[in-house]
Amino acid sequence: MGQEISASHYDLGDFDRFHRKLTQETLLLSKLFDRQAFSTRHPVAGFEIEAWLVDDNMAPAPINDRFLSGLNDPLACEELAKFNIELNSVPTPLAGNLGSRLAEQLQTTWNKARRQAESCNAHIIMIGTLPTLKQADLNLGNMSDLNRYRALNEQILHSRGKPIHLDITGIEHLKTDHYDVMLESATTSFQIHTQVPLTIAHHFYNASIIASAPMVALCGNAPYLFGKNLWHESRIPLFEQAIETGGYAGAAQGPVKRVSFGTGYARKTILECFQENLDHFPILLPEDLGPVSEIFEHLKLHNGTIWRWNRPLIGFDDDGTPHIRIEHRTPAAGPTVIDAIANALFFYGLTKNLCDEIIDKGISVPFSQAKDNFYQAARYGLESPIVWLDGTKHRMQSLFIAELVARAVIGLKSLGISRCDIEDFLGIVQHRIATKQTGSQWQRDFMTSNPDDFTAMTRQYLDNQNRDKPVSEWLIM
Repeated sequence: MGQEISASHYDLGDFDRFHRKLTQETLLLSKLFDRQAFSTRHPVAGFEIEAWLVDDNMAPAPINDRFLSGLNDPLACEELAKFNIELNSVPTPLAGNLGSRLAEQLQTTWNKARRQAESCNAHIIMIGTLPTLKQADLNLGNMSDLNRYRALNEQILHSRGKPIHLDITGIEHLKTDHYDVMLESATTSFQIHTQVPLTIAHHFYNASIIASAPMVALCGNAPYLFGKNLWHESRIPLFEQAIETGGYAGAAQGPVKRVSFGTGYARKTILECFQENLDHFPILLPEDLGPVSEIFEHLKLHNGTIWRWNRPLIGFDDDGTPHIRIEHRTPAAGPTVIDAIANALFFYGLTKNLCDEIIDKGISVPFSQAKDNFYQAARYGLESPIVWLDGTKHRMQSLFIAELVARAVIGLKSLGISRCDIEDFLGIVQHRIATKQTGSQWQRDFMTSNPDDFTAMTRQYLDNQNRDKPVSEWLIM
């Protein structure tokens, strides 16, 4: 969904033409799979992080056009709302001092973005959901001025045929209706990318699915929305309901949804996900992208409108060789640069370890259980009960201490990550687990001491973030 389109309205002929081209490109992709014509590079890492622009009162500041114009950085781009932006990394070999290099990349970009925000009399903040956000802020006047967002809004609402109904039961209950897709902009994430060889791509994808429950528990940073205390990671139900529309003959409440945990593991090849895209998801944005080709413009655009929490992507190496990336979408943005990179290294290590085990022994947890684990972890965080690979129930924090961090260490060592980076970044994870102080828990603890003062909480959160101490070390003043 990063690519701009030329139109915001379509007719029936546009949908028919796009579907024919999508079908042809899916067949072309299948032939490339048959020929194994994909990059065989050692795994490559990358990320996207979404952030908010806020004013001195910690309210959303819809100025991303002015901000991005002044920033003038190819690694930065607009998001759905004018108060959101996205920062990207450059592809980095998944080896050696990976954590240090990613941290330096993100810190350099973040410092530049902070200075640019200040020049606009604003601030930049990375957090899963903005505590000061009001539903009235999510209006079409605050939508970024790009055709793809206007078209997405029109097509989602057309496919639903009714307003978006938000109903989240957590510690408190939030129930409201909304009349455009701007609800999606209330969720900001840290998306971790891994380029892997085709031969193991489906195994790595399956491992990412299993790793999703620990990741969402570890990275929770979105407990509040519109003043309500909801899930440990409220982004999960919010995003799923904000673009709730189903597949063919399914409508909004159908069994196959555009934002979901997915429908199952990849059994033999990652191609199965792209075939499912064609078979089960109506086209939302039938843009005229020219002739069918092995650049896969139609396939990539369609894939960009299907938001699995773990999503396979088609990309290209510098020499034009196609590659497979797995995008892991479960972590919230923030709380700090150092926390985000620690989250990424934990993910790379745990998922590599699980991938190796799957290759050696097969999948030991049913998809339905991995899915249940994920939603339990999103709702309850480190206190969640999950059923792990041994078939027994564990409390998430205890599982981290007993097994998960050790698995991540083994995985990082097998990737050739330096000992110093493993110790430094997984040390941050271990301290967060020991204190149980995730971003979500810090926010809840602050509100216990300062009831209903979301502005003060956001201001202190921002101050802590700018000091770049890991969230496990944050105090409440």
